[in-house]
Amino acid sequence: MAEVDYYEVLGVERTASEKEISTAYRKAAMKYHPDRNPGDEEAVAKFKLCAEAFEVLNDKEKRSIYDRYGKAGLDGAGVGGGFQDVGDIFGAFGDMFGGLGGSFGDMFGSIFGGGGGARVQRGADVQCAVTLDLREAAKGATKEIRYRRREVCPTCEGSGARPGTKPETCRFCGGRGRVQQSTGVFSIQTVCPKCGGRGTTIAEPCGDCRGSGLTAKEVVREIFVPAGVDAGTRLRVQGEGERSPNGGPSGDCYVFVQIKRHPLFRREGQDLICQIPIGYAQAALGAEIEAPTLDGPEKIKIAPGTQNGDVVRLKGRGMPTPRRNAVGDLIVQFYIETPTKLTPEHEAVLRKLAEIEGDAVTPQRKSFCSKVKDFFDDLFADAKDKEKKDGEEKKKEKKEDDEN
Repeated sequence: MAEVDYYEVLGVERTASEKEISTAYRKAAMKYHPDRNPGDEEAVAKFKLCAEAFEVLNDKEKRSIYDRYGKAGLDGAGVGGGFQDVGDIFGAFGDMFGGLGGSFGDMFGSIFGGGGGARVQRGADVQCAVTLDLREAAKGATKEIRYRRREVCPTCEGSGARPGTKPETCRFCGGRGRVQQSTGVFSIQTVCPKCGGRGTTIAEPCGDCRGSGLTAKEVVREIFVPAGVDAGTRLRVQGEGERSPNGGPSGDCYVFVQIKRHPLFRREGQDLICQIPIGYAQAALGAEIEAPTLDGPEKIKIAPGTQNGDVVRLKGRGMPTPRRNAVGDLIVQFYIETPTKLTPEHEAVLRKLAEIEGDAVTPQRKSFCSKVKDFFDDLFADAKDKEKKDGEEKKKEKKEDDEN
């Protein structure tokens, strides 16, 4: 089955602006809204698909991943689109319809919740961090994460009420969690101000969870971090967030990737940079050395006459690209290291070399020496000209004095 194109779903171009995408989503949501298409499962499916497309294209990060790698890229990065049910859609985007007849998003929310019952709420999202070294980031790794989330309170079993008591039906909304009023042709519902949408009130709250039905607990999980991730990458662990307070879907856990600084390699995108010191003789005569890679040492050749900053590129020795069959390069950059301590023998050889280079200098050095000579020649010439002019002026003044 061909993959759905989110741009085609909303009927916009791939270059569409955020405003154009929002406008297209409003129109599509109105067209396929379940209230306007009662009993039409196909319309409900299209309604969900439009919301999924909007969720991705309205988010800069998700849209960028989708444009480059498609939906598979979103799934691999843990930021895939999709909603559990229609209620999730209104919870996420109901405010978009606020300009269409008052609390239009609230009106849309009236279609779910068991025939007018309290609205089911999604659990809150949580976040944590995971730290990898560079090799783990390159190869992928299973890592342990720890974070805190609110679980069902064991004392009241999630009811929020003190043991021996139970929540009471909210008298203000009759247990529906919503209050309704008519505005023209629309029937608008808003969250009950008394119970906050739960449909119940608690006269005697549980002492451990203070009526919330949830208590904080540390959670330990293992996750697989895909190969090629970079620092700042966000992974989504679906359903591992906080539990819903009234039976809705759980939230998600967002894991932010941190990568330790490596002593040898610097990362630039999918490429790795490694700076290697070499001696003057190696640079001048050429040599074969071992360069470090993430997979172990590899022999490389230093070409005769190598200059400071010259590079050798090792193809495919860099970082992989997530969800793509592509790998960056390892760029080995040479810098010529000047020794700070010399043995007498080493010093004697260098002094002999300096004497030889006094006559047989390199073109670059000859050019520099020529520039230095020209500079001083001009400087001394200017000084001689000035001295000559000053002498002539003095002679002229003396002659005039003698004539007077």
